[in-house]
Amino acid sequence: MKIIRVITYLFLLGISTINAQKKKNIKPNIILIYADDLGRGMLGNYGQKYLTTPNIDKLADKGMRFNNVYGCQFCAPARASLISGMHDAHMQPWSLTKAGIYVKEAKEINLEEIYKKIDKVSKPAKENEIFLGTVAQKQGYTTAEFGKLEWGFATTAQRVKSHGWDYHFGYYDHVRCHGFFPPFLFENGKLVEIPGNTRIDCGKTFESESPENYKERWDMTGKVKYSEDIFIEKMLGFIDENNPKKTDRPFFIYYPTQLPHGPISVPAVDPELKNNPNLTEFEKEYGTMVKLLDESVGKIYHHLDKLGILDNTIIVFTGDNGHEVYTKQEGKTENTRSILGGGKFDNITTKYYSDINGDIFDGNDGMAGLKRDNWEGGVRVPMYWYWKDKIKGGTESNQLIANYDILNTISELIGGKNYDEKDSKSYAKTLLGGKSEEHEYTVYASNLGPAIVTKEGWKLRYQKTTKIFQLYFLPDDYREEKVLNDKYPKKVKKLTALLIKECDGDLENGSHAVFVRPEVKNKKK
Repeated sequence: MKIIRVITYLFLLGISTINAQKKKNIKPNIILIYADDLGRGMLGNYGQKYLTTPNIDKLADKGMRFNNVYGCQFCAPARASLISGMHDAHMQPWSLTKAGIYVKEAKEINLEEIYKKIDKVSKPAKENEIFLGTVAQKQGYTTAEFGKLEWGFATTAQRVKSHGWDYHFGYYDHVRCHGFFPPFLFENGKLVEIPGNTRIDCGKTFESESPENYKERWDMTGKVKYSEDIFIEKMLGFIDENNPKKTDRPFFIYYPTQLPHGPISVPAVDPELKNNPNLTEFEKEYGTMVKLLDESVGKIYHHLDKLGILDNTIIVFTGDNGHEVYTKQEGKTENTRSILGGGKFDNITTKYYSDINGDIFDGNDGMAGLKRDNWEGGVRVPMYWYWKDKIKGGTESNQLIANYDILNTISELIGGKNYDEKDSKSYAKTLLGGKSEEHEYTVYASNLGPAIVTKEGWKLRYQKTTKIFQLYFLPDDYREEKVLNDKYPKKVKKLTALLIKECDGDLENGSHAVFVRPEVKNKKK
């Protein structure tokens, strides 16, 4: 009888332990892939004709695709906006330190000295300030960031930690991110040398094509280990070590990629592109950068599946800003800010389009403009959310969302609070088949000036150099060719007031100029 009671007790204890284990592991792992300069037109899911992206497309086919997503004008403000949950048109206290301070031989790097110089000119995070990483930490997540530095143009280990990342592996300097064969990277503040990579400039190449530049690109002296391979290897190792089946804790990984940001540099041309007679050599190499990013997404997906944790992992794939053309070739795409055949775009009556400026890939998906512009092609980005059996596969949403919305969306999905002090608005209910409250409008900054877009599709852009406002209705004017100021003067007046308000009263300095990039050097007062 005593033996039966013991067996019964052990059985019930086992059931209790299993239930407790299930409760511990109920929160999903999250991997956020933040692609760099990836115009949505480069993806198969958006109709790319010259290369395939099966792994990224799979996230859309098995998850949800968002079609009305806004990033920022370029990478540094985009990453700051993403992890802070604030839009980039504010008079922000963000100071993005000038890059280049880490461009030295490994033996010449004095971290203590560099950190002091950066801290002297760039404001650190405020105490108890909320960032994307801290949102996950507060819900019991182990957090990690890989790849490109997540804030500004030069950073420190302490700054990365203050943004909520328990673990970090990657670059601390933006200039170094423009090469793909780094002689060293940083792991939790410790300099890690990469054997075989000896180029101080990380193997950075020239941004235009010529016989001389081709020769330089393919001189592999001191270029042994490609950075994308290093990051994915480290990331998969982190997943192994932090597998929730072993740790009882979910993980949140943030991966701001280098790819496919230029200058163009690849270890080999992808076989799919190698013999395509419609592409130049330079175009094949750029297309390979997109293919390499797609392969990385596949490696992450299959590794999660192999470990048996794919079913409870959210994968988010999106980008920082609109398309940029890196295949600069004489007579074709030699100057993306000028009209082929002579003359410059005035960005009032004339502007960049892929079909008139030689971009065979149509990377901005037929929209006007490029990175740094306030045309749609400069800020509209792809976005896919995958979560098996939780997010219905093959679905699409035209809800107006922005990169800064990810903060509160993730917080709601993992049981956290809504951070009302942020511009971020959660769309978690939309992801799960319901209806989320939508932004009435979103705003963003650019080199040309700020812009505002409403959920109905009205857009007002401001041109700083001419002081001109232009009104468009995007549902009927995808290419932004019909200015509607005269027809809808009241709409112009209303949106102008809203835009000024969101720029904290200053259209000139409330856009782009908020991103101060001081020299990283000691200055005497």
